[in-house]
Amino acid sequence: MLIDIHTHCCRPRHPKLTRPNGSHYPSPERQIEMMDAAGIDMAVVMSTLSPEWRYTIVTPEETLDICAQYPDRLIPFCNMDPRYLTNSPNADFSSLLYAYKEMGCKGVGECISNLSFDDPLCMNFFGHVERSGLPLTFHIAPQAGGCYGFIDEVGLPRLERVLAAFPELVFLAHSQPFWAEISTDVIQDGKRVGYPRGPVTPGRVVELMRRYPNLHGDLSAGSGFNAISRDPEFGYGFLKEFQDRLYFGTDIANDPQELPVVPYFAELGEKRLISQEAHAKITWRNADRLLGLGLA
Repeated sequence: MLIDIHTHCCRPRHPKLTRPNGSHYPSPERQIEMMDAAGIDMAVVMSTLSPEWRYTIVTPEETLDICAQYPDRLIPFCNMDPRYLTNSPNADFSSLLYAYKEMGCKGVGECISNLSFDDPLCMNFFGHVERSGLPLTFHIAPQAGGCYGFIDEVGLPRLERVLAAFPELVFLAHSQPFWAEISTDVIQDGKRVGYPRGPVTPGRVVELMRRYPNLHGDLSAGSGFNAISRDPEFGYGFLKEFQDRLYFGTDIANDPQELPVVPYFAELGEKRLISQEAHAKITWRNADRLLGLGLA
């Protein structure tokens, strides 16, 4: 079984409503076709509605409607921006979170607001999400402007502050600035690198995952895939060590889209490069447990 922890789709938009390069989300029907072709049984569908998003807004209501079309295949995540409601650190998000949870949402994300990770608005929002019992998927940005995601510096000091402040909130970590920190070579030629290659010298991701049990790893997209595949032997060890807190994912967000993480995990299983138990946990059992799907 394969459960994908991170995908995007939306109802068809006008043909001119695309990203600048002409790419666009798959429709729900196309996403199911893509999942079938890849052998993916179920997938989380993200809601995306912060103003930093590059292309189109997908509200929790749209996500819920889409997932209701395919209740045995698609799993809805709700979302909101920390600036919502009163744009203050006193905003009460709990009523909205509990409402979406009651409507069937299993998590929050993808959170992409271009605010400092430990901005008072974010800290308030995280507190309400923690109380809701829902996990939260985040994207990190390397700077303010020109990108999306919570802002953090090299070494991820703001993420660490957040992890320490909300020990009962499961954070599903995603994006290049996070996964690049799996190794110490995140700075190359004086620049912060998004997709460093080659041998890994264990870096901040390893340190933080060892220190904070509420930090979980979303292995989707090129960032997660690169982190575990750039140094194969290190990758197998990383998957083994953190097998209870890692999640298979693709980050489907285009139609069409290559999904190299799919054959990678197939090879892991076929060649027994990690244990069968670890493989099952990462590919579906962890998601089943975290999201309360009741499959096991």
